[in-house]
Amino acid sequence: MPRPLVVITLIVIAAALLPPAIIAVMRTSRTATPRIHFVQDMDNQGKFRAQHENPRFPDGRAMRPAVEGTIAVGEPRTDSHYYFGRVGEEWAPAFPAQVRVNESLMERGRARFNIYCQPCHGLSGYGDGIVDQLARDLLVNSRLGKGTMWVRPRNLHEELIRSQTVGEIFNTITNGKANMQPYGAQIPVEDRWAIVAWVRALQRSQNAELADVPAELRDSLETINLAEEEASNG
Repeated sequence: MPRPLVVITLIVIAAALLPPAIIAVMRTSRTATPRIHFVQDMDNQGKFRAQHENPRFPDGRAMRPAVEGTIAVGEPRTDSHYYFGRVGEEWAPAFPAQVRVNESLMERGRARFNIYCQPCHGLSGYGDGIVDQLARDLLVNSRLGKGTMWVRPRNLHEELIRSQTVGEIFNTITNGKANMQPYGAQIPVEDRWAIVAWVRALQRSQNAELADVPAELRDSLETINLAEEEASNG
């Protein structure tokens, strides 16, 4: 093979290997330089982001309030009991007809409670969640904590909370209260009612009476209580 042809062949082979090598390097390395963007698609375009200014409107805000009376498709929300926890002008004293309080609902409520509520209110609802524990540790051990205050999450077993209707508890989850932020945007309506059911179960578990125990189990429970009393008395 003529020498010039050999040289040309080697150059072509080397050139053909360059793109895969460059691609491999780019895919495995990190850089602060923006990537090469030949096809823009709609990635780079003039637009306003949340919380940005927009001089086209008199108030200068890019974010616009919803038009009054706007209703999302498929969500007329005419049932105030189900969507807002109200019956007429009062807080609903019972669960709406769409909510069937059964084992499945309770399990769903337990799971949602542990995700959204437990960090502050604790697993049992006494207001001793991990957020509260960390906040109190920070106030005690950190110089930054001096002069500041920590408002503890509410104990769900307080008489004030226990006396609330299910509609009022549902509203608190939806719209928040005091320092508690609203969860209406994060938790669907059906899950909010499930959490209410679980809160009621927690309250009942910590304030149960003998009459709440099934009749066939009362005798054995009384036997256990008597044994515990005798053991404590020595």
